[in-house]
Amino acid sequence: MEVPATSSGNETIKSGIPAEVPAVAQPLAGEATEIASNIIYHAQYSPHFSPFKFEPEQAFYATADSVRDRLIKQWNDTYLHYHKVNPKQTYYLSMEYLQGRALTNAIGNLDIQDAYSDALKKLGHELEEIVEQEKDAALGNGGLGRLASCFLDSMATLNLPAWGYGLRYRYGLFKQRISKGGQEEIAEDWLEKFSPWEIVRHDVVFPIRFFGHVEVLPTGSRKWVGGEVIQAVAYDVPIPGYKTKNTNSLRLWEAKACAEDFNLFQFNDGQYESAAQLHARAQQICAVLYPGDATESGKLLRLKQQFFLCSASLQDIMFRFRERQVGKGVLQWSEFPTKVAVQLNDTHPTLAIPELMRLLMDEEGLGWDDAWDITTRTIAYTNHTVLPEALEKWSQAVMWKLLPRLMEIIEEIDKRFIATVQSTRPDLETKLSSIRILDHNPQKPVVRMANLCVVSSHTVNGVAQLHSDILKSDLFADYVSIWPTKFQNKTNGITPRRWLRFCSPELSQIITKWLKTDKWVTNLDLLTKLRQFVDNEELYAEWESAKMANKQRLAQYIMQVTSVSIDPNTLFDIQVKRIHEYKRQLLNILGTVYRYKKIKEMSPEERQKVTPRTVMIGGKAFATYTNAKRIVKLVNDVGAVVNSDPEVNSYLKVVFVPNYNVSVAEMLIPGSELSQHISTAGMEASGTSNMKFALNGCLIIGTLDGANVEIREEIGEENFFLFGARAEEVPRLRKERENGLFKPDPRFEEAKQFIRSGAFGSYDYNPLLESLEGNSGYGRGDYFLVGYDFPSYIDAQARVDEAYKDRKRWIKMSILSTAGSGKFSSDRTISQYAKEIWNIEECVVP
Repeated sequence: MEVPATSSGNETIKSGIPAEVPAVAQPLAGEATEIASNIIYHAQYSPHFSPFKFEPEQAFYATADSVRDRLIKQWNDTYLHYHKVNPKQTYYLSMEYLQGRALTNAIGNLDIQDAYSDALKKLGHELEEIVEQEKDAALGNGGLGRLASCFLDSMATLNLPAWGYGLRYRYGLFKQRISKGGQEEIAEDWLEKFSPWEIVRHDVVFPIRFFGHVEVLPTGSRKWVGGEVIQAVAYDVPIPGYKTKNTNSLRLWEAKACAEDFNLFQFNDGQYESAAQLHARAQQICAVLYPGDATESGKLLRLKQQFFLCSASLQDIMFRFRERQVGKGVLQWSEFPTKVAVQLNDTHPTLAIPELMRLLMDEEGLGWDDAWDITTRTIAYTNHTVLPEALEKWSQAVMWKLLPRLMEIIEEIDKRFIATVQSTRPDLETKLSSIRILDHNPQKPVVRMANLCVVSSHTVNGVAQLHSDILKSDLFADYVSIWPTKFQNKTNGITPRRWLRFCSPELSQIITKWLKTDKWVTNLDLLTKLRQFVDNEELYAEWESAKMANKQRLAQYIMQVTSVSIDPNTLFDIQVKRIHEYKRQLLNILGTVYRYKKIKEMSPEERQKVTPRTVMIGGKAFATYTNAKRIVKLVNDVGAVVNSDPEVNSYLKVVFVPNYNVSVAEMLIPGSELSQHISTAGMEASGTSNMKFALNGCLIIGTLDGANVEIREEIGEENFFLFGARAEEVPRLRKERENGLFKPDPRFEEAKQFIRSGAFGSYDYNPLLESLEGNSGYGRGDYFLVGYDFPSYIDAQARVDEAYKDRKRWIKMSILSTAGSGKFSSDRTISQYAKEIWNIEECVVP
């Protein structure tokens, strides 16, 4: 293609495509010159923009297209190999995936980073600059979605035949903006242009029915008819394993209506909205993650999303099973569980249970017993919470209205479960009302989704040892007495590729140098060998230098997004996670307020002895969660005062990091030295950011909650700043509070009083502070024990200050933190799922 000359004669247009690099399609290029040609080929022949532009944004899309060539080849090879071998496969159903950016991860897993970096240099660009052009895929919210993404990475790396299924949310949860009034929510724009990684499969389309009624056929069988039918269209995203040919799929469903559902007569009659009613309703399904459910229509939409995911995924799984079986010349549904494992990530995909029953009975003609046998041998359930409000309960009326056939099936499962308990466990008769699936409370009859999962799954697992123990001893204790072998623990993990190898290259190089191998990237237990060098001065110097490089990068980022200047020589103290009262960001900011007040009261000489600290807090508060949004505002108000106080701001700064997501985490975590995991004991199922921080040599201040318990065991008690009540004490402490026996620490009262004094502005924080006061009542009585844990929290922070002054001791603790993190690889977690729940084996692409 000829490049037109500019007005000055013969040079190419500024920012244009370099003329000296030929545009040649080389989809499997591995060497920098060939890659550069392939990138230019895509810029010219897979154009997404006006011709001749090759600025960073255009360069990103052309680079992604080039990487995608290699991925598609591996993807096709993987798909064909699985089809030929026909192994048992796992299908992971999750309402969210927090994928983050894909470019760095893809070229890292494909082991072609250096070649792409060199290729882009030939084209006048830096890889780091191009990577920044990519927007995070807005398919998730917090730890649940990020865990699912880590699991996908491990499945591919371990060569396991496994697929992820989710929804393609156009506007995500929301993008967070911070203003004077606190948090504002605006729609995510990750699909405003398009995602270069996804491939729409126009031939993979399934009908999804809502509303309607059930007809009884003359044969006695039942059929769901009428209502409205929406089409589910598949979009596939490639998931490459690390240094392996296996490339699995994340299949995302988009909702569409057909052309025949567009009423041309109404449209020509000027009735534009009603002409396209079904199209509008279809668009709502995949518009937003977790739409507000305070209204009837909001509840219907959430339930629609859940059923849409389950039905489309199961129809697809069954279609592929049928395809492989027919290839063998026989279709035996009884073999389905020997070829298919379905994992429900929390209760959101619970409707997969009655939907699989419906498809087997109504579409495939099986009887109840055969369908139930297949379903219960196929489906397993992961529980992620003990919080009552997070254990989903759906109104029976809403379910009957939207999903009448599924409600009939749920009713029958409930009836049969009750009959089984009555005949085999008469001692549980008095417990039946709480363990059955349907709650017929006349005020609010609901379907208990967690109960449906436990009754219908072959395996139920928690996600950290403490959490699984609480499930067995408390939440699901009666089920354990019926099915003692059904319950397992699978402690969560994180992928060491994204969360160390790629996000902290300096630290990774040091680890590889001292271990004399980079095999730790896929065998994280090798990190324990760092312990033998724990007193080596040379390692100390290198470790500190790598941490400082990460801190300086983070300081630049904070300046860029908040205009606050922070000093990399201060202690970087970070708490980033969803804003929720049980995660206790309020404890953190109250402690920070107390610290500010004390520093303010000191003489200049006393201040010289203070350990300077930068406190960073980030996370999204759910749009309708008032107290969480008040906490965000309080952090920002405290920061505004502290950071502009000349007496204090060289000893303390407070920063709220806006719009926390995976890419922000990849900047924050490597630069952190202390991270706060301070939830009320027994409340956090596991937590995974604690693992990411620990792996990066960041020390933890925390309670004995979730995976903190196991992290502390692995890295050594002396390397963990522990405080707070234990899980087994919490019920007693709440009881004592109700009985008026709690006496608050004067330091706690001082911090609250300081906020009330107006020191941080005129906003009325009374409703927030009152949640910590009184002994009982809605929104009162300090349910999450902030007041009880405050004194031990302040004491633990004083121990942090002392430890940080001794640089050698701190770096030694940091090295031991990384060295003890081997257990927390998602490779270990997924290996356990594969062997102990799914019964699947690796299927290596040759």
